[in-house]
Amino acid sequence: MTRPIDLLAVAGAMVAAGTTALYVVIVQSQDAAPAGWVVVVLVGGAVGAAYASHRSAPKRRQVLAVSAGLLGVLGLAAILSIGPLILLASGLCLAALLRSPGAVPGPAAHEPSE
Repeated sequence: MTRPIDLLAVAGAMVAAGTTALYVVIVQSQDAAPAGWVVVVLVGGAVGAAYASHRSAPKRRQVLAVSAGLLGVLGLAAILSIGPLILLASGLCLAALLRSPGAVPGPAAHEPSE
């Protein structure tokens, strides 16, 4: 029996949301303003993963791919600070994507059609 909610996507959304809050707190504690585009990417990744956590959501795989990609690029750009947390969120989104039906073609996809 398959759960209607994908826990990997939920975990990715939670990590991305938590990283957003951590980023804002750290930057504000240094008397600076958080970069708006970073917050947009983090929130967008979190919202995308939360949306895609419902297995029946339309365009679920595409949303997971976009979330994983955006978070992955941002995580690499921020690798020396909060990047590892962002890469964790990206990896969770990617794992949810790869576990979704139709993500990896099975042997039937390679058989010649008649």
